[in-house]
Amino acid sequence: MNANLSKYVDYRASLGFLGSVIKYMAIPLAVPIAVALYYGESLVPFVVTLGVMLGVGVGLERLHSEPDLGHREGFLLVSLTWLVIPIVGAIPYLVAGEGTVAHPVNALFESMSGFTTTGSTVLGEISFERHSRSILMWRQLSQWLGGMGIVVLMVAILPELSVGGAQVMDAEAPGPSLEKLTPRIRDTAQALWRIYIGFTVAALAVYYGLHLAGVAPNMDFYNAVAHALTTMPTGGFSPEARSAEAFSPAIQWAITVFMIVAGTNFALFWYVLKGEPGRLTGNTEFRTYLTAMGVVGTVLATLLFVGIGLQTTPTNVGEIPGNLEHSLRQAAFQTAAIVTTTGYASMDFNTWDQSTQLILLFAMFLGGSAGSAAGSIKIIRWYLIQKTIVRELFTTVHPDAVRPLRLSDDVVDEGTVRGLFVFTMTFLLIFAVSAVVLYLDGLRTGVELSAIEAVSATIATLGNIGPGVGIVGPMNSFLPFSNAAKLYMVFLMWIGRLEILSVLVIFTPSYWGS
Repeated sequence: MNANLSKYVDYRASLGFLGSVIKYMAIPLAVPIAVALYYGESLVPFVVTLGVMLGVGVGLERLHSEPDLGHREGFLLVSLTWLVIPIVGAIPYLVAGEGTVAHPVNALFESMSGFTTTGSTVLGEISFERHSRSILMWRQLSQWLGGMGIVVLMVAILPELSVGGAQVMDAEAPGPSLEKLTPRIRDTAQALWRIYIGFTVAALAVYYGLHLAGVAPNMDFYNAVAHALTTMPTGGFSPEARSAEAFSPAIQWAITVFMIVAGTNFALFWYVLKGEPGRLTGNTEFRTYLTAMGVVGTVLATLLFVGIGLQTTPTNVGEIPGNLEHSLRQAAFQTAAIVTTTGYASMDFNTWDQSTQLILLFAMFLGGSAGSAAGSIKIIRWYLIQKTIVRELFTTVHPDAVRPLRLSDDVVDEGTVRGLFVFTMTFLLIFAVSAVVLYLDGLRTGVELSAIEAVSATIATLGNIGPGVGIVGPMNSFLPFSNAAKLYMVFLMWIGRLEILSVLVIFTPSYWGS
């Protein structure tokens, strides 16, 4: 029976398509293999992973031969893809046996953080002495593959997935809805990936160009590639232990610009390329996104400039207060990194006082635009929630008034309004419960974890942001947490990347037809 008409889930169809996804994910392994060959490093971690991907992929493909993917099967396929790919993606870390990610739980945490573009890390030491360049490049590449969406990529390259492409892209796409740019969903997926690749190449050219110009001495070609691969997916992994702090101000400004681009709805760039730049400049969400970052950045810059927002330590005395360019750069960089959920750091904001850290914590809940690579709740939801509250206040005074909710010139249907409230409340509920869970686990295992650190670790993983404050600050890691806590945060990263409901729905009895 056609999966679209059946009240039961054809899980074999989902597993069959999952096999195709796993099989084709073997192709990107060519990148770390090339790096390993260039630097004379071991190929074994990637050859083993290649064999597993091809074997598992081909095996699952044989479970189902008909290209028949319905709505329910789409949810299952997307959820399984974002669980299984990080599991398989952890194999290079385990086989290489280098550093803290040689442990299975740590390897899974790092891989899930990579593919979900979270950027939280359990690497105890980030250096080329401790980890091979090819393994660190795989870590970078995992974020790039996850940025625009693994399933969106497969819709773009696999004709058989275009049958149910709309369902799986809706389930995977970040934000309230997917905008269909072209009549065929496969063409839409290809357009989004072309824009994504184009900006990645542009970031690479700018980063390495600044190196060639002599203003970024340590942004060599390897680093330029590595950081281009994690800027556009709003990932934030870096092969440098000090993240973007290791680079010159010119590089930090350049990364700031590309982070802002990465947090913008990619569909708007498609319209710009089609000769409609007004669709970008006149877009309500885009203007709200820039305004939010402008307000947060201005407050941070002011506090840093006057010295209120900076703790005085032996290493930063006189570093920022009174230095306008430095204050503006640090504020702009960290605002963009947190709002877009990229997670890079241009300095250790653990050295900032609690007022500035609380502003950053607030910014973690904003998120970038729908249709971007950014995580968290998303600007568009907050904008519509604010509009809904204003409408409710109006109708309280004027109960007979009919006042539709509008976004620009379009009326937002009530189903969409209900959905955004359900998502936001579910997000906040899971966040609150998880913060308590992590805090209590810290007490159980002896990890010295304050309440604000538990809160920041939770939003950092659920919102796919990366660093938090304190023990999980930008120059620290999530390594001190217990294995149970790490596995719980793997779950948070998984559901956070798929905006929670797409995953939780498969655990309901009604989904399975009962």
